[in-house]
Amino acid sequence: MSKGPGLFSDIGKKGKDLLTKDYISDQKFSVSTYSNTGLALTSTAVKKGGLSTGDVATQYKYKNYVIDVKVDTESNISTNFTVTEIFPSTKIITSFKFPDYNSGKLEVQYLHHHATFTTAIALNQPPAVDLSATVGTPAIAFGAEAGYETTSGKFTKYTAGISVTKPDSCASIILGDKGDTIRASYVHHFDQLKKSAAVGEITRRFSTNENTFTVGGSYAVDNQTLVKAKLNNHGKLGALLQHEVIPKSVLTISSEFDTKDLDKTPRFGLALALKP
Repeated sequence: MSKGPGLFSDIGKKGKDLLTKDYISDQKFSVSTYSNTGLALTSTAVKKGGLSTGDVATQYKYKNYVIDVKVDTESNISTNFTVTEIFPSTKIITSFKFPDYNSGKLEVQYLHHHATFTTAIALNQPPAVDLSATVGTPAIAFGAEAGYETTSGKFTKYTAGISVTKPDSCASIILGDKGDTIRASYVHHFDQLKKSAAVGEITRRFSTNENTFTVGGSYAVDNQTLVKAKLNNHGKLGALLQHEVIPKSVLTISSEFDTKDLDKTPRFGLALALKP
């Protein structure tokens, strides 16, 4: 694949990951195994709100083909079939979920040095179509996406965004929810190895005149330990500690507090991912 401006979904992703990735409020345990033939098997158990669920995910890779199959405790089977470079600079993804036969989707991605295009068609009756496009370079990109409902002939969503990326920082602005919300974020890395970073994000919803401002950061204590924290203007404080207990196996401890209501019970999460 070419190194171009990236997909539209990449705009604002760095800031979003810093503020949301690995923050959990439940107990999760997963075990992964791999074979030399390209087969990967992951079993996951989750306990949330007193309820226990689990799933088994299998991935098989062969040359430019990837097959993902996931089975949950309710016997739902999700499948994804990905083919890269079947045509130059393209990726094709098909997905189905059984027994929900109307959940099928076909997605085609085209990545060029200065533009990317994505078309996703829901394989139900009548089909819905999602389109996105991004133009620019790895340093600056402009993009937009839209969802079209063929039955009513109306757009179900439209979003536009811009991102500017430098070696030590990344800024983005996204106008979404049919123009009702605007979200701006800025990420700054304090060292070349990107062991420490700070992020600020502000979101405004015009229909309710509501503003949400969130600041956060991450710091790699050493090669095995990472700490993260975030706080928004509504008083929600989140923190996590992530430690590589053995090579490739990670323990994550996460918590969230309401600083404006200290009598409220804090939320805690625990995750352990074991990999060979």
